[in-house]
Amino acid sequence: MIKKILLALGITTMTLTAAACNTVRGAGDDLQSAANTVDDAT
Repeated sequence: MIKKILLALGITTMTLTAAACNTVRGAGDDLQSAANTVDDAT
């Protein structure tokens, strides 16, 4: 019973971590794109 709960918590944690990494990476790509646009305009 405890092993099943720990397994479920572990899988949930890994899923949330992967989703957070994708979100942060996407935000970084957006910032880089904005910076490139500003550089091209100047």
